[in-house]
Order: sequence, then C-alpha cells, then structure tokens
Amino acid sequence: MEDKWTSETVENQKGKNKDLGTTGVHPDEQLQQYKTKKQSNLFKRLHLEDRHHNNLRAEDVLLITEHSLQSRESCAEEELIQTYIQKLLMMDYRARYIHAKVINERHQIKQEDNDSSESDIFDDFFENKSLYHEGTSQSDLIHPMDVQMAVFHCADGFLKQLMVTKLSQCQYALPLLVPDPFTQQIEFPLWTFRQINKSWKMTNTNNEIISQTQSIYKAETPMVFFFRFGSVSSSKSQLMNRLINEKHNTFFHRNCPGSSKNRVLMDGVVEITWFCSPGRETDKFTECVAFCNLHGDAGDHEKQLQILTEMSSVNVVVLPRLDRNDKHAANIQNLYKDRKPLICLFTEDESAITEPKKGKIKIGLKDRNQSDVSGEIRRAINDCLSESSHTFRLKDVSKHSDIRVDEEDDDDCRRGREAALQMMSLLEKKDLTKVKKLFLPHQGNLWHQWSQKNKELHRPRGDEIEKEICEKQEKMKNIRKQQHGTEISQYMKLFIKEMISNAVCEKLFFLKWLRILLDEHTSADLSALHHKYDEKWSTVLKLKENNDKPEQLKAEQTELERISEELQAASFGLEHVMREIGQIYESCSSVKKNKKDLQVHFSSLPSIAAEMMISGSPLELMDGDACHVPVIWVSAVLDQLVQKLGDQRVFVLSVLGIQSSGKSTMLNSMFGLEFAVSAGRCTRGAFMQLIRVSDEMKPQMNSDYILVVDTEGLRALELAGRSTRHHDNELATFVVGLGNLTLINIFGENPSEMQEILQIVVQAFMRMKKVNLSPCCVFVHQNVSDVTAGEKNMEGRRRLLEKLDEMTKLAAKDEVCNAECFSDVIRFDVQKDVKYFVQLWEGSPPMAPPNPNYCENIQELKKTIMFHASNSHGIMLKDLKDRIKDLWEALLNERFVFSFRNSLEISAYRKLETEYSKWSWSLRRAMMETENKLYNKIENETIHEVDETDLQKELKKTSEEVKKSMTELFEKDRDKDILIQWKTSFEIKIKELQKNIVIETKKKLNEVRQQQSLKKKIDDQRTHHENTLLEKSRQLALKLKDKTNDKETLKKEFDVFWEQSVKKIIRDTPAIRDIDIMRDVRNILSDIYESAPVDHLRKSRDIFTVSSYSDYVQLKTSTGFTEAVKHYIRLTKKMFGNILSPEDEAQIRSFVADVSQQTDKDIQSFNISKFGYNKSFIQKIIDYITARITQHAEEQVKYVFKNEFFMDLVLSICQRANKKITDQHKLFTEANDPVIYIEKKRGEYYSIFKKYCHGATSAVIFGEIICQKLKEPIEQSIYKKTARDLMDEIKSNCPSLNGNRSNLDKHILKTLAEEENFDKYMNYIHNPRNHFTSFIRDEVNRYITDKFSLSVLPKMKQNIILLQQKIMKAAHESTEHVQVKSGDVSLWLKSFTQQLSDELIFSEKDLSGVKHDDVEDFNLLEKVIRDKLSDIMSDISRRFKTETFPVKLDYKFRPDEILIDHLCRCCWVQCPFCGAICTNTIENHENKKDKKDHATPSHRNIGLNGWYYRGTTNLAINICTSSVASNVDFYPGGSDKSVPWKNYRSAGGVYADWSITPDLSEVPYWKWFVCRFQKDLEKHYEKTFQGHGKIPDPWRKYTKQDAILSLG
Repeated sequence: MEDKWTSETVENQKGKNKDLGTTGVHPDEQLQQYKTKKQSNLFKRLHLEDRHHNNLRAEDVLLITEHSLQSRESCAEEELIQTYIQKLLMMDYRARYIHAKVINERHQIKQEDNDSSESDIFDDFFENKSLYHEGTSQSDLIHPMDVQMAVFHCADGFLKQLMVTKLSQCQYALPLLVPDPFTQQIEFPLWTFRQINKSWKMTNTNNEIISQTQSIYKAETPMVFFFRFGSVSSSKSQLMNRLINEKHNTFFHRNCPGSSKNRVLMDGVVEITWFCSPGRETDKFTECVAFCNLHGDAGDHEKQLQILTEMSSVNVVVLPRLDRNDKHAANIQNLYKDRKPLICLFTEDESAITEPKKGKIKIGLKDRNQSDVSGEIRRAINDCLSESSHTFRLKDVSKHSDIRVDEEDDDDCRRGREAALQMMSLLEKKDLTKVKKLFLPHQGNLWHQWSQKNKELHRPRGDEIEKEICEKQEKMKNIRKQQHGTEISQYMKLFIKEMISNAVCEKLFFLKWLRILLDEHTSADLSALHHKYDEKWSTVLKLKENNDKPEQLKAEQTELERISEELQAASFGLEHVMREIGQIYESCSSVKKNKKDLQVHFSSLPSIAAEMMISGSPLELMDGDACHVPVIWVSAVLDQLVQKLGDQRVFVLSVLGIQSSGKSTMLNSMFGLEFAVSAGRCTRGAFMQLIRVSDEMKPQMNSDYILVVDTEGLRALELAGRSTRHHDNELATFVVGLGNLTLINIFGENPSEMQEILQIVVQAFMRMKKVNLSPCCVFVHQNVSDVTAGEKNMEGRRRLLEKLDEMTKLAAKDEVCNAECFSDVIRFDVQKDVKYFVQLWEGSPPMAPPNPNYCENIQELKKTIMFHASNSHGIMLKDLKDRIKDLWEALLNERFVFSFRNSLEISAYRKLETEYSKWSWSLRRAMMETENKLYNKIENETIHEVDETDLQKELKKTSEEVKKSMTELFEKDRDKDILIQWKTSFEIKIKELQKNIVIETKKKLNEVRQQQSLKKKIDDQRTHHENTLLEKSRQLALKLKDKTNDKETLKKEFDVFWEQSVKKIIRDTPAIRDIDIMRDVRNILSDIYESAPVDHLRKSRDIFTVSSYSDYVQLKTSTGFTEAVKHYIRLTKKMFGNILSPEDEAQIRSFVADVSQQTDKDIQSFNISKFGYNKSFIQKIIDYITARITQHAEEQVKYVFKNEFFMDLVLSICQRANKKITDQHKLFTEANDPVIYIEKKRGEYYSIFKKYCHGATSAVIFGEIICQKLKEPIEQSIYKKTARDLMDEIKSNCPSLNGNRSNLDKHILKTLAEEENFDKYMNYIHNPRNHFTSFIRDEVNRYITDKFSLSVLPKMKQNIILLQQKIMKAAHESTEHVQVKSGDVSLWLKSFTQQLSDELIFSEKDLSGVKHDDVEDFNLLEKVIRDKLSDIMSDISRRFKTETFPVKLDYKFRPDEILIDHLCRCCWVQCPFCGAICTNTIENHENKKDKKDHATPSHRNIGLNGWYYRGTTNLAINICTSSVASNVDFYPGGSDKSVPWKNYRSAGGVYADWSITPDLSEVPYWKWFVCRFQKDLEKHYEKTFQGHGKIPDPWRKYTKQDAILSLG
C-alpha cells in the first residue's frame, strides 16, 4: 500500500494544524475534521454523496448499460464507479487500475526553439524546475483503492457480497476489517465471505497429497499478519505480493498503475488473502495460509492491531530505525515478549537474517536483493509456522467486541439467516441421498413416470395407436392424482411461508442464505461422490480398452450407474425446491383443485417464482433429472411475469456447450451472474434468467430484457450409461429453438465436438413447421492457445461454414426441404459470429488470476450479442410462453432421434472410401501400364527378370501423387476434423495396397517369364511354319518369273502350292481338338464316385441358388453334440424340413462364395488363351475344392457335407467357368491352329508371292513381311490400350461405377426394383459378390455398346494413329541409325524392334527364318512400311466392332474383368441377421491391426435371410436396426439359449464382429420388396408371413417408386 506517502501526507497535515491550536480545537479533532472533509469530497467527486448508506444496489449494476459495452483504461471521474464495477463483474483484475482522465489543466512548459549557445544542461535539467504549471497536482488524483472502498461503503449487502466474491476470483485481497469513513466504527463484513470457497492441496498424515475445498469463512488455517509502525521506505504490500504471487499484485502498493499520494479510505483497513498450495514441490508454502495486511500506521489503529495479533500464527512487522524513546517502542516490546513468533523487517538495516531469540527474527531490507529478501522472509515464516499450532478461522473474528458484524446488524440479513437455518435444521442427520425423496416427494418417481408416459404418448409404439393413446392418457391422469394426494413436507411449508409473508429484501436474504447453506451442506458429499464417480469411470474406461474382462466390466458399469443415481439424488439446491413448487402447482392445476395442506391457493405459487426471476434468480426451464419441460408451471410463471412487469420484449440468449467447457463462467463474467460453476454443482437441465436493459439502451437493443438460457453440459458424465445422446439431442434442439441467438461454446479450437448437436439443431428447425423461428448463432472457441487465433482463422471460418452448409443439405434430404445453406435456417455471419477466447486463467490455478485478455474477449462477445439483439425483434413474454409450449410439443412429437455423429461420420467415411477407391485405382492403373510394357518386353525376351525395386520405381510418381492427394484430404477437406481419426489407418492401407500391387505384378510377370519356355515350342513352331511358307513361296515365284503376266497361272500355281503346304503342316502338327468342359468334369467325378448316379451328374442343382443347404449336410457324430441338441434338430427337421439355422445357412453360402472366388483366380492363372485347355486344370480345381471341404469339416461346425454337396459344388463352379474357359481356349485355337491362323494369312502370303514374281526388291518384300508380322501384335496392342482407356472413362462417367461400394449397391438395388426379378433378388441376397460381378459386367458391356460410336471407336482410332506414329518413328530412327553407323539390315531390325518392345510383342526372332541379308535400301524399306501400315491400320479399324471388341481380348485385359477385380476387392461379410453386406472397402478389415467392425448403413427384414419365429413357420419381419433398440431376444445358431437383441454381440462368433446401431427410421425399399414378393418368399423358404410375422398394413402403402426414391 502507499504506506510512506500516506503517512507523510498525514504528518504534514498535522504540522499545518499546529497553527490552528489557538482556536481551542484539539489537533486530533482537527485532523479528523480534515479527513472527513477529504472523504466527503471524494464521495462527491465520485457522485456517491447520496449513496453512502447502502444505497448502491446490486440490481443497479446488474443491467445492460452503455458502460457495460465499453472497455476503457481511463474515464471521467464521475464514471469511475460504473467503469470499476463493470470491469470487476467481468473478473477483469485491471478494474483496480482504472484512473480518471486528467483534464488538460497541466500544460507542459514549451521552450522556444533557439540555438543559443548559452543553453546549459544544468540550467535545463538539473535545477529544480517544475515541468508543469500549477494546476491539478498528482496528490489530487483519486487513488484506485479509494474507488474500490467507496463502492464497498456505498453498496448494499448483495452488491458487497458480489463485489468481494469477484475480488476473490481476481485473486485480490479482501476487506476484513473496515473502519466506517464517517463514524470510524470497525466493521467485519462476514456476510461478504459467505460465497467464497477456496481449493488447495495438502499432505495428509499418510504423506498423501489430497485436495481440499472449503468455504473460506470456516476454514482453519495458519495466519500471518503484516503491519508497520511509523513511516517506512519499503512497500509492505509489495513485499507481501512477492511472498504470495510474484506475478500478481494481490495487495495494491505504491508502484501499481494509478497510485497516488492522496489516499483517503484505506487507513485502518485490514485486507486478507490466502495462499492456496497447488501441491507442487516448488510451492512457497505447503498448505493454505492466510495473510492479513493492516494499512497505515499500526500505532494509529490499535483495535485492528489487537485483534489481528491475537488471532495470528506469525506476526510480521515492518519498522524504520527506532530507538527506545519512540512512541511505538512499548508496542514493539510487548510483541517481542509475547510467545507468538515475530519477524521484524527493518527498512533501514542492511543485515541479513538473524534470530537473536527463538521465534524472534530480524531481517534487514535496505539495499538488498529483493529476491533474496523474499526467500529469507518465506523461509522464516515457514519455520515459524512449523513451530506454531495456532490456527485462524475467519468467522471467529466476529467474537471480538467493539466491532460491527454485518450479518448481525442488518435485520433483514439476520432474519433471512434464521429462517434459512430453521429449514436447514430439518436436514440435519439425514442421508443426503434420501432427502429429496423425503422432503421433495412431488418431483420424484411420480413426476418422472408422468414425464415418461407423456413422451410415450407422443411417440406411440404399439399396433393399436388410438387405444394406446387413451390408455396412456388415463395413466397420466392417475399419476397426477397420486401426485396431488402426496403430502407437502414441513420443509416446503416453511419455504412457502417465508416467500409469501415477508418483505422483498428479507425474502432476498432468505433465498441467498438458503442457497449458500444448501451448497455448503451438500458440497462435501457431492465432492466425495464425484470423486468416487471419476475413479469408477476411469476403471470402466480401462476395462473397455482392454476388452478382456466382460464380466468385471459389466459389474463396474453397474456400480458406476449406482453412483450416478446417488449423485443425482444427493444434488439438493434451491432449484430443486423451486422444482417442487412447480410440481405442486402442476398437480393442483391438473386435478383443478387446491391441496389440503397448502397454506395458500395454488394459483399464487407462480408469483413466487416470478418475483425471484425479477430479482435475478434463475428459473428451471427443463428438468435435468426427468429430461422434461414442466410446460404448465413455466407458462404460469411467465403469465405472472407479464402481470408484474407488463408484456415486456425479451431477447432470448441460449447457450450450448460440452460439460465443463466454461459456459457458466462465461455468462457469469459477461453479465455478472452467479450460475453454478463448481465441479460438484454443474448446471442440470436448462435454466432461464432475466437481465434488465437500462432505459437508455432499450431503443438501441429493441428489448427490455435479455433472457439467458443456460444449459447443462452436453455429454454430462452423470448421465453416463444412459441415453445421453437422446437427452443431448432434446436439450440442444429445445434451447436453440428457444433462442433468438445461441452461443455454441466449444472448449478449444476444434468445432468437431459440437457437430452432432449442430446436425440435430438444423434438422429440428426444418421439422418445426408450427413454430415461427428466425434464430442466429455465434460460435465461441474457448481456451484457444494462440491469442491471435481470431485473425489467423479465416480459413477455419470458411471450413466451418462449408461444414454447416453440408449439414443443412444432409438434413434437408431427410426433411424434404429446399434449404441449401446454414443461413437458410439460422442467421449466421461467419466473419462476425465466430469468436476465439484465450484461456481463462493467467497461469496455473488455484493462485492464478483471470486472464485480462479473456475479459476483453468477453467484452467483444458482449458487443456481438448486443449487435444481434439490436437487429432482432426479440420476443414478447406472452409469445415466449407459446413458443416454449410449441417447441416442446414439436420435440415430443418426433418419432426418432437423428444421430448426427453417425450420419456425419458415415458421410465422411463414405467420402474417404470413394477417395480410397480413386487412390487404389490410380495405383493399379499406373501399374497396369508398367505391367503391359514389361509383359511385352518379357515376350520379346528383352528382359529376363522382374525386380520389386524396379516396380516400386515405376510406381513412385503415382505414389507421390496419391500421398499428396491424401494429405490434402486429411488436412484441407472440410471434414478433416472427422477424417483425421482414420488418417493413420488409411496411410497404412495405402502402403499395404502398394506393396501388394508390386508383389502381385512381380508374381504375374515372373509367371509369364517362367511360362515362356513352355510356350516357346508353340511359338517357334508357328514361326517356322510361317517362314517356311514364305521361303517356299519365294522359290516358287523364282520358277514362275517368266509367267508374271499370266495372273491365272500364277494364282493356280500358288493355290496348288498352298494346299500342299498346308496339308503337310497339318499332317506334321497335332490337331487342336474341340473341348467339352462339363464332360471332363463328369468323367473325373465318376472316377472319384463310381457309385454316383448318372442322373445326379447330369441334373445337378445350381448350388448358388438353392434356398437351403439342409439336404446337403448331416449331423456330426462328435461326442460334444448332446442328445438334447440332436433331439431338437430332429424335431425342427420334422417341423420345418431343415436342420440348419439361418447362421449355418449363411456360413455355407459364404464358404461357397469364397471357394468360387478362389477357383476363378486359379482359372485365370492357367493362362488358357496362351497355352490352351488341359483336362488337368479341372483336376486341379477339384483337388482344391476337396481340400477346402476337408478343412471346413475340421472347423467348429455341427454338420458334415454329403458327397452330393461336393459334386454339385464342383459342377456349379465349372458350369459358371465354362464360358470363360471356352472363350479363352478359342483365342488359343485361333492363334495356334494351323488350319485357322495360316488360312487367315493366305491373302498376305499371296501378295508377297506376287511381288516376288514381279521381281520386287528385297527391301519391298522385307517391308511387307514386317508389316504382315506386325499386324497381329498391333491389333492386340490397340485392343488392350483401348480397353485401359475405357476403364478410366467408365470409372469416371458411369454413374453406378464412379463412386464407392455403397453407390454401386444403390444402383444395383434400383435396377433390381425396375426389373422385379425375384431370382435376381435372391442371388443378390444370398450371393452378393456374384450378383455384383454380373452387374458390373453388364454395366460395362452396356456402356461399351451404348457409347461405342461416341467413345469406344474414337479411342481406338486415336490409339491406332498414336501407334502408327510410334512405329514410323521407330522405322525412321532405325534408318538414320543404320546410315550413321553404316550398318546392315540386322542393325536396322535390332534398332526397330528394340524401340517397339514396350508397345508390341514383336522381336527379331519373329523374322529369324526370313531371308533379308540383301536388303540395302533402308529408305525404301521405311516407305514400304509406311504405305503398308496404313492399309493394316485401316483393316483393323474396319473390323473393330461392338461384338469383336470383348472376344478379341484375353479375359485379364477386358475392362469388365479389371473393374470387377478393382471394385470387388472389399469386404463381403454379410450381416448374420438380415444378410446385408458390410460396406467397408477394405478386405479382411476385421482382422487387421486397426480392427474395424463390420457395418452397413442399411439393414433389412431378417426374414429375407430365412429367419423365422421360434416354434412357428412364420417368417420374421424384424429389422436389425430396430430390434437392437428393443428388449426382445433371439436364438443364435439354433441354440436353446436366447440372447437379447440389444446385447447381440454377447452371442459371440459372427455377431461380435458387427456394429449395428439402433435406427428407427423407415426402410421403404425392403418393406416394398417384402410386400411385392411375399408369395415368392414364402415359396422360397417354405414358410409364411403369418402370426407374429404378419406384414404390417402400413408397409403395403409403399410403391416401387417410393422404394427407388428412398435409395437417394
């Protein structure tokens, strides 16, 4: 404090007063008169002259004024009080540094500019010249602490308490003993400390660090008392600050901003603060320690000195140099002789710490390092405290005589306390978890039952709706009658009595006392319960993570639920008392008569709540325990508000946020409110509180009041294990619908935590057709680390808006609404309505003060709110009542709760799957090009080994592009906050994919290389035949040289030659026979099963389409198979005709599909188009199937397959593969049967023969032979390149194939509905992969057919041109190369073939038998090739048709097969209930490290998969997603043991791997299907839709169009 300056001022005044002694007035009286005059002048300057008798009321400052919207460091003197209060209410500790603007009375002396050399620094700077004219001196400035104390002296009890509470939150010292400035009577303001709690950590007797939270007025702590005698040079307050918190001025001192010599109200004031240990090793003090500071000379304030030195644990006195004759010597001697520790700090002494006597310590301060001094003092205090057992308790100060205790002297406060204590006495020795049930019975089970019945009434579940509604209404009436018959407790009678009989001020004190005492009474138990809850919650989380102790997890979750219920029961506050009043009123209102034991008419009860609201108390709007709005009660209270205030216009401000995200703290700071903020008293439900708008602000704000609606934290832990999401959905929808403006409070910079609420909010507004809403919202990001985040988050704002727009579109689809963007639903300016808040505390609690920047953020937000209010028409109180009713009714009428997290995550994951499909396609597509080049090189024998490293290099560029695309998606996509959770797993998947692509490609290419030797004989023989014919035709031409003009003779001779040559080739070459695949299959099966009936082999069933596999199996004879189970199976076989459960059926179908898929791969690997068909291939397939069946039988299955299963499986698979094998063998035949391939070349050979006859040069002949040899490789190259190009186009342009698997599924279902083919539906349901394959093949073929002229043909022609250019470029460069090197034709041919080795299967060996040594004219050779090549290309183009395109390609190069391979590399596991396929795009995802459950967004009727009701022949109509939300059971795998649907995972096996989320939304598609194909389904499964399985009538309303539209 300004110790020295103030003392000097007083001493100087005493000196001046010596001249007044002749007047006969005592100097002390004169001094007091002087002080009184100064004090009166101060109050006058502060415009408080009429308010210093408790006339400054809390309600005068807790209102919206122009001052409340301003943030200033200085102001006019008359505004100091308002500015100080507003800053303090916002917890801005800079409130104490506000100073008055200095009116321009001080004019600095301005010297004339001159260059006089006579100017001297000693004249200008060192002589004692004032830089200011006489005017307002520094001593005339109002001292900041005088402003604080002036407010304190003028405030009423409520404002004082609020003020001291805020000072405590600012970590400032609090007034403990305050002399009245006019009477000098010392006041102890105990009342002001009643709301203050302090938390600290301490070490208990077991040496454990424990947390302690106590009401500070009754906390027993050591106390260190600081005071001074005389005038000292060092600041005592500054010294204390260094001991307590070096970074914060807990006590105001002379070096603080705004300090001045003129201090009027602080002398004699004792301030107190507490050091609260945070429990660190570096703590200055190891426990909670109180520090008291007496301002002014202690010798002048003996009463304060006496009280504090008696109550202290350690006394610390600051002294100047004193001698024995000093007037303070006696006091100092007494302190020294006292047994209590004494630390003397000498301001004029340089000595270090000494202890001349135990407990008496001397420390010098002069010219010493402040840090060293602080350390010595701190150690000295700690040493003294360790020796002292004396503790201090704040409330004990009131025991001292001759001081005024505010609580005792204020009659209203005293009577209010007595009434509250009378009520509290009823709670003594009562179990806190039972007091609500005992004293507040109306809000217990009966109210909860009524609330639940009301929700059921609005959401009927039964078949007979009207009957159910009547039953529910009758039950609700009976509950109200029981509620009305319940007696009112004595506790509530006392409360009602106090509220209806006393004056306003006394009622307010009563309510305040009751709130304080209830909080105090429950805080310890609530804190203990919260601690138990947190510990149990941590245990449950650990068990969930380990997932290896399901029983223990279940037990711990049960215990957690019990603690949660105790926590709910133990919460007992004023809000519960008012809730009881509300339920008493509602029960009376419902039965329309008063209660016998109610001392007033029930109609007067709402008036109590209305008065409380007007006085600033919050009113419960939504019951947080019953999750229900007491509409009757709230409406009545609002009616009373209208009566008392008039129909005022209010601006409704709603607040939403995650629990413990700082919502209530923000509101308290912004409006000076007192919403509960402690961990033990988190807001439950929703509360509304009125804030008055000042008269001058009403026109600007268009409102008379602001109605703040604060809500409980979303995801509240107390509700863990219950329907938290449902409750959050209701709460969020309700308060956002209610608010003109909603603050969406987010803790941190990431808005993703609030997305589920936002989605629900958007959808809720679209549904509420009856309520006229025009809301807006502001996002508040609290605890943002970067103080400049607001400026740096423009991009974040843009992404947030895009996300909100997308949510709107998602919701609009469900609600059939035209809203395109978020602003269509809610007024929202992304630039102005997104706020960034720094963290609340400036340092680490418990000693950290609030961050001033946080207060500035609050002020900015407040301005934004006022801006929205000024642009809003608000709502009238009468209309507010109707809005609440309409809004709640609309919520009750909802038939399902839309889960935003699910929808948004599914949407984001689908997007990720689509991108993954693109990435995987890019990698596969790039590797296809590489594979094609390397394939050609291997065929051309230019490379002999393929290495993984080389393949990885080829893939590097595409890999980098994919990585870049992934980075952009995860870092820049608008859903990046959701997508980020899958970033690591998808990066791993892409790496694995890339690795697998390389391995697969290497394997394929090395297989080609290994097969090359096998194929070499065929190729060599073919080349030999071709070259032999060429040579012989050349020799024949030489013989016929003379007859070149006789065309007939030449033709006749050539034909004879050709026929003879071909006959010889055929005679020397084994014929390629026609094949009959199924004949070979039957022969091999006949050899295996000699006794197999011939009819079965010829009339086998298609194993892929059978309705049941029961006829194919028989029971295992294992000892583990009990007689009871055997009996049950025999019984079910007799009743239903099968022994397999739906799960067994699904398991066998999955097995069949898997075997079929693998055999397809094996057939592909046989490379039949190159090597031809061999009967051994069928044997390999049969051997594989045999091995798989054997392996399956060894697994945990209860059946074994009969021989018929094996035979039908082989026959069905081979029948499906028959066409593929036949087509491939046909390609082989065309390429290798001499009758075919030589005959095709007859025209070409005749052309060459004629040229020989006409004496064409070697270059011409050789050129034509080259072109003839190139024709087939060119055709294959063009076909393959066109196929690859088409794949890209189809992937991009074909609607069914250009997205993810879900998109493909949607198009398949649409096609099925349009075709209405039941057999295809059954194939889709039971063999989805096969159906998908067929669909893709049909789509590709359809696309090629439809787009042949527009797309396919142009691509082919373009590829012809490109290839022709490459061939001619190779020919030209080879000619230049030979000419430069002076080489021969062999060099030319080598160069030519090498340049084309990437593009064509064409090498020197293809011309090894052709004589070309005499070719010398390479320019001519090039010209011949150019001319002939054009003819070849034209011929290929001419023959390129829709029919020929697919058959000309090997299967592995066909677009449909490649797309099938790409699109079907995903999960094909089917739901064990309904058979819907898992939509995950990753194969075996459930077995990977980052295991992800099987899931699908759309389940269907389980009867479609063969499920039926136990003991009946009735097909089931349950849908998985609704069943898992029910309490019904199912019997897994034909077991006798039932499992609840909601615990379906506990059935184990396939059930445990599926994630099925409850969803009561309609599924029109499958409901239409069941109705459309009812008879077909009944025939297929030999069961009926009767009894429990009767199809509901509403299902029959759906049309095919409805079904298709429901797909989206």
